[in-house]
Amino acid sequence: MPFQPLTDPPADEADGPCLVVAVHAGSSVLVVDDRAPADGLFLGTLDGRHCWAVDVVDEDDVDTDLFKDLRLLWGAIDEVPWIVAGRAVQLVEWRRTHRFCGRCATAMEPARGERAMRCPRCSLLSFPRLAPAVITLIHDGGDRLLLANNRNFGIPMYSLLAGFVEPGETLEEAAYRETLEEVGVEVRDLAYWGSQPWPFPHSLMLGFTARADPEAPIVLQEDEIADAKWFALDDLPMIPPVMSIAGRMIEAWKAERP
Repeated sequence: MPFQPLTDPPADEADGPCLVVAVHAGSSVLVVDDRAPADGLFLGTLDGRHCWAVDVVDEDDVDTDLFKDLRLLWGAIDEVPWIVAGRAVQLVEWRRTHRFCGRCATAMEPARGERAMRCPRCSLLSFPRLAPAVITLIHDGGDRLLLANNRNFGIPMYSLLAGFVEPGETLEEAAYRETLEEVGVEVRDLAYWGSQPWPFPHSLMLGFTARADPEAPIVLQEDEIADAKWFALDDLPMIPPVMSIAGRMIEAWKAERP
């Protein structure tokens, strides 16, 4: 694995420039080769290079016009640097929103040896936020997929059904519930497929495959889903690119078809 996540830089500081991800205004980033920032957040190593994140505020003497939204870099740079930049966005946002203890309001400090913020007064530990979400590829057992156009897409793209996991809920229960809620369809033969970090701002996508009856009526959750229908392998609509887990799952399913 070329990227190794670490909480603290190794004792033998790497020679040469580091990979520094400057983060501004949530998810705008600038990835540069530079020296380790004095106030940076260590991310890990990429092919032996130290990787750092730094939070850029409006008062800093930095040309923010050089920054690009992380979403726009999706597919424009290699996947591993994009994941490192996404990690930077998530951790900078976590640090920014957990400056004070939620129990006693004391200023938090970085915990040594683990990815956490610690309150020096009451010892409360705060870990990075992570919101798990399930995404399900639903097929008919043949060559058709159930895809949906979400109202938030803004374009005529169709994708897999997805939703966040509720507290006290298993991943499998979330996959069953979200499908039933969004399109009124019950699924079976649920199987885990894989996962992908999604830093907008702190999601983890967990992919499943499942089977459903194509004759079952589709009942849309109209405040969220604009349209949903079955598509044949040779008649797929606009779908997400392969850098996304949805695009990968669809392409993998297509490759498995005879």
